[in-house]
Amino acid sequence: MPLYEHVFIARQDLSNAQAESLVEHFSTVLADNGGKVLENEYWGVKTMAYKINKNRKGHYAFLRSDAPSAAVQEMERLMRLHDDVMRVLTIKVDTHEEGPSVQMQKREERGERRERR
Repeated sequence: MPLYEHVFIARQDLSNAQAESLVEHFSTVLADNGGKVLENEYWGVKTMAYKINKNRKGHYAFLRSDAPSAAVQEMERLMRLHDDVMRVLTIKVDTHEEGPSVQMQKREERGERRERR
């Protein structure tokens, strides 16, 4: 099955528990449609570059999944219909990277930046 990475932003006025329950809800949607979530991360409340629906901040969550495209389409459809979810991004990847995502790594653990021109 294809591998996907999903990031979604939920409204800032939700509690942390409600935001994490959204992650669990969408994980079960994938599981019910024949896919599985390999890893999920809750990134917390972060400030956005611009306002979305009059919100300056949002709860960010990240999912790594192994699911058929029909399951991913159903999950995205439900995310777009959900009132608490403001934005959704799904990308198809060849392989999942091992370990935590870049957002969850400490600065010391990250590699060196590229040289600026």
